[in-house]
Amino acid sequence: MPLTMNRDVFVTCAVTGSGGTQDKSPHVPRSPEQIAESAIAAAKAGAAVVHCHVRDPETGAPSRDLALYREVTDRIRDSEVDVVLNLTAGMGGDMVFGDVENPLPLQDAGTDMIGASARVAHVAECLPEICTLDCGTMNFAEADYVMTNTPGMLTAMGRMMTDLGVKPEIEAFDTGHLWYAKQLVKDGVLENPALVQLCMGVPWGAPDDLNTFMAMVNNVPDDWTFSAFGLGRNQMAYVAASVLAGGNVRVGLEDNLMLERGVLAENYQLVEKAVTIIENLGARVIGPDEVREKLGLVKRAPKG
Repeated sequence: MPLTMNRDVFVTCAVTGSGGTQDKSPHVPRSPEQIAESAIAAAKAGAAVVHCHVRDPETGAPSRDLALYREVTDRIRDSEVDVVLNLTAGMGGDMVFGDVENPLPLQDAGTDMIGASARVAHVAECLPEICTLDCGTMNFAEADYVMTNTPGMLTAMGRMMTDLGVKPEIEAFDTGHLWYAKQLVKDGVLENPALVQLCMGVPWGAPDDLNTFMAMVNNVPDDWTFSAFGLGRNQMAYVAASVLAGGNVRVGLEDNLMLERGVLAENYQLVEKAVTIIENLGARVIGPDEVREKLGLVKRAPKG
């Protein structure tokens, strides 16, 4: 398949994530105020979309607290900066098994399994333009941890998102996730054309080599919109790769803590670096209004 470069690119900044990075860099935001300020700075640097998780303000541990999500989204909306809001819906599907001889019962530490309505409760509360839908179950790097997203759960969550008028961003960690995403569209659970994030280099999903990346790209329907990211030191390489392959880009501290070897990054610096790469390739970085028009998004106020 010949490459068709994307000439009008939007940048997503994944501001903080839910990984155990809070003690690895002082720049990983914890409190709602810090997360919002970092998101606003990223938007000023050129990010049209900010992808937000929330954390316990004291410990930095990942959280599903609705009040924290509401504070983050209110702070961003009340700022003078316009940006498309993208909230995670990936929390609440975590299973941690016992040892290999005694896998059950599941371990209390790390296991967080809740129902579909609870997994999208903050989305219904805050009404962002976009929320994520992790489109499959997979083993992550930890020995006994499984990210669990069954077909039944994804169907239920997808319908809720669609009914709320929030655009699901399909998180595809491997080719099978794209296969099932196309089935969700065929079944009418998700609207066509869909939005996809290709997640490269997350153990043990799709490795971040270019052959696998192009296999992922070639499995995205032509009328869908995709973005991509690579973890760690390959984050900026995937900025270029995604643009050249016809996609958009994601950077941010959720995926990479370093600006360069030995230098810890802030979110806005990663966005600035991505913008430079995109423009040096001869493409244009588009803003939130153009993203809304491209993706059919409607900016709304949350519930009162």
